[in-house]
Amino acid sequence: MSVLSSDVHDSAKDPAAEIWFAEPPGFMALPLDALLPAPESPDAAALRNALAPFLDVAPDDMIRQQFIAQCQKGQQLLGALREVGTVHCSIGLHRDDIDDANIGSDQPLISLLTLSWRDTAVAPRGVNVARAVTSAQGHTRIDYVELPCGPATFSETELAHSADNGLPETPLIQIHAHLPHPDCKRLVVLTLSTTAAGRREQYRAILRQIAETVSFVSPLEHGTSEAG
Repeated sequence: MSVLSSDVHDSAKDPAAEIWFAEPPGFMALPLDALLPAPESPDAAALRNALAPFLDVAPDDMIRQQFIAQCQKGQQLLGALREVGTVHCSIGLHRDDIDDANIGSDQPLISLLTLSWRDTAVAPRGVNVARAVTSAQGHTRIDYVELPCGPATFSETELAHSADNGLPETPLIQIHAHLPHPDCKRLVVLTLSTTAAGRREQYRAILRQIAETVSFVSPLEHGTSEAG
C-alpha cells in the first residue's frame, strides 16, 4: 500500500506495495506500525521515547494517567481496525468554509479515512462490488461507477449513538468505496467517517476524488515505461 501526493512519498517505491492512491490536502497518515509496536521491540522503545516529553510536562500524576489511558484507548481502536484488514488510516482536518458568513466561527471538520482489504469469493469484479453493498444492511445512496482502476460502488451508512457502542451523540456518517482487486478474490474498501452530517456531499466528493486515484499497478513504473 502506498500513498502518493504532489511530493511522491517513499512508500510509493515500496516493492511490496499492492495498491497506490493519493490523498488530497488536509489528511495526515497515522503510522500504524509505530503506534502498534510489538512489546519489548525497538519500535516500542521509540514510542515510549516519543511520548516521554508529554508525560514529563504533565502537571500532576492524574493528568499523566489520563494521557496514558487515552493513548491506550487509541491503540485499542487502531488494533481493532487492523484486525479487520485495515492497512492505512489518516485523520482529516478541514475548515468549514462553505458558508462565508461562518468562517472563523465554526469548529474544524474532522474525519477518519481508512483503507482495508476484504477477502471475497472468486467472481467477476463487477459482481464482487455489487455484492459488497447488496449483501450488507444499512447501505444507502448506492452508486455503481467505472473508475480508471475498474468497477466500483459507492455507498453510505449512518451509525447512531447508543450506550453500548461508545459513539458520539451526533450520528457518524460513513461513506464507502468498494474497489475489486484484479485477482477477483478481494476488495479494497475505502471508508471516510465524519460526524459532520451536513457536509456529507462534500465528503462524498472527497472520497470519490481519492478513489479515482487508486491503482493496482505502480504509476511510477507506468510513467517510466511510457517515457521509454
